[in-house]
Amino acid sequence: MQAQDEGQKEDIEVEMKRRREMEKGTEMRYAIEELSLIVKLKPGDNHAASAPHIPTKPFLYVCNLVIQVLDKLGPTMAVLRQDIHQNVQKLEMVHESDPLLNSNLVEILKKEASEGNARKDTSCSRAFLWLTRSMDFTLALLQELTKEPEQRMEQVVEESYNNTLKPWHGWISSAAFKVALKLVPDRKTFTNTLMGKDGNNESLKEEMQTLISLFLPLLEEIHSILRVYGLDRLKST
Repeated sequence: MQAQDEGQKEDIEVEMKRRREMEKGTEMRYAIEELSLIVKLKPGDNHAASAPHIPTKPFLYVCNLVIQVLDKLGPTMAVLRQDIHQNVQKLEMVHESDPLLNSNLVEILKKEASEGNARKDTSCSRAFLWLTRSMDFTLALLQELTKEPEQRMEQVVEESYNNTLKPWHGWISSAAFKVALKLVPDRKTFTNTLMGKDGNNESLKEEMQTLISLFLPLLEEIHSILRVYGLDRLKST
């Protein structure tokens, strides 16, 4: 019991430290740091190819940082933000129920697949799938911002949505997105909020490119894993 209490205390202290640090820098900087750690912690080339590893807690922490980025789009992304938050919470609860067993998200997929629950609406497998697709959207958004400096923000968001989430959404979600698109802030307002107090356009572009270079291979690996478990083609219900 004492060891468990000490562990909980340590988790709280780590979370408080992260919150204090968040006040000093941009969300993207901390996402870059966390993704760099994920890359370092992943098993090396000599690890068995049959044992893919996506660390649960670090990945969910990055997703929580991405929520902060989407917040800067204002009410436009409110529905998507809520969806990400709910999916993160679901996976966090499962992780906390057995932190050792569920330290690898792939093990959660494997367990649900063996029980025949992976494709159910309330499954963690679906939560992981939609969380990954939301990350795809955010990454596509950042990629468009770095490639097309003159493109209007509304076009950037719409193109990113069309290339990532729209193929999997039903007509209700797509229609709701079209309405929300009208509330997108202008490009300058959005990029200024991403910069933070000490940022500039050049440093922001570098941060976005670094985040993309770290996150894209991880998302590609996750999609490969989702294909193995037959989850990659599931649409919203």
